[in-house]
Amino acid sequence: MAPTAAHSARPAARTTVHTVTVAAAPDAVYRLVADVSGWPQVFGPTVHVDVLEEAPEEGGEQLLRIWATANGQVRNWTSRRVLDPAARTVSFRQVVSSAPVASMGGAWRIVPEGDGSRVELLHDYRAVDDDPAAEALIEQAVDRNSTAELDALKKTAELGEHRAELHFSFHDRVGVDGDPADVFAFLDRADLWPERLPHVARLDLTEDAVEGQPVVQHLDMDTRSPDGSTHNTTSIRVSFPDRRTLVYKQLRVPAAMTGHTGRWTVEPAADGTLTVTSWHTVTLDPAGVRALLGPDATLADARAKVRHALGTNSSTTLRHAKEFAESRRAPAARAEGARATA
Repeated sequence: MAPTAAHSARPAARTTVHTVTVAAAPDAVYRLVADVSGWPQVFGPTVHVDVLEEAPEEGGEQLLRIWATANGQVRNWTSRRVLDPAARTVSFRQVVSSAPVASMGGAWRIVPEGDGSRVELLHDYRAVDDDPAAEALIEQAVDRNSTAELDALKKTAELGEHRAELHFSFHDRVGVDGDPADVFAFLDRADLWPERLPHVARLDLTEDAVEGQPVVQHLDMDTRSPDGSTHNTTSIRVSFPDRRTLVYKQLRVPAAMTGHTGRWTVEPAADGTLTVTSWHTVTLDPAGVRALLGPDATLADARAKVRHALGTNSSTTLRHAKEFAESRRAPAARAEGARATA
């Protein structure tokens, strides 16, 4: 007997809707959702976003590859987004999903409500083989991440112009006359940093390696301060050897911050050497600033202190990476010279 439609029909995709009200103008909220470059700093679960394709006009379509935490693990997927600034909507659909997700899509909708906005975050999804246990895991991750993202969006949007005082970026760089592979290896092998860097007291490194994908690294690090004290941070890094780039997001940050992301880049310079750069983006925590620096501390004081602390460590790492790469090139250059004169 042929199966009846009731028995053969595939279960409908699961759907969820999460909402939050925001005391900020809808256009300002929309801009935060549309600007994926800022997602790792705004949204706790987001580690890194690569824009693979983008329409030249405002709005239109984007193809993104996203790394984010879900249920304690780092997942990545590729999504296509359609941005509509006039309607203040961003729809998305995964084109390459990560198991146990078979398919996922949804939309952000920002609508006026009173003097502010209402944000709706919609999802629809299926699990691989429509497995109920996998569906439960996906539902748990979607609920946790959606709630966290909407809370973070609300907090960020409601800062308004004050956000410019809390949010800043900077970089340090050094020129290196060495092999880019050696420089990148020094930065990538963070497990060796306690032996190589004076400010790293301890570092535990684990890696999630999948063939054909960038390696995801988990770092738990104790860093020495100039006064001899140590502080602990945990980070997730995504390693791109083909680009000589490492991006990272700190999950546990020092008291004065609510967010810290960054990247290391190794690029060719016009004179045939290399330019190696450490980039930082920081969001300050006003309450943490007062607790750390005292009730009369200003945000300018905090920016200067954070810039000095992070910049000192970055510059130290850059200097040691330079010495490492140039010391490895020197014997090779001497050998090459010897062969040329033989």
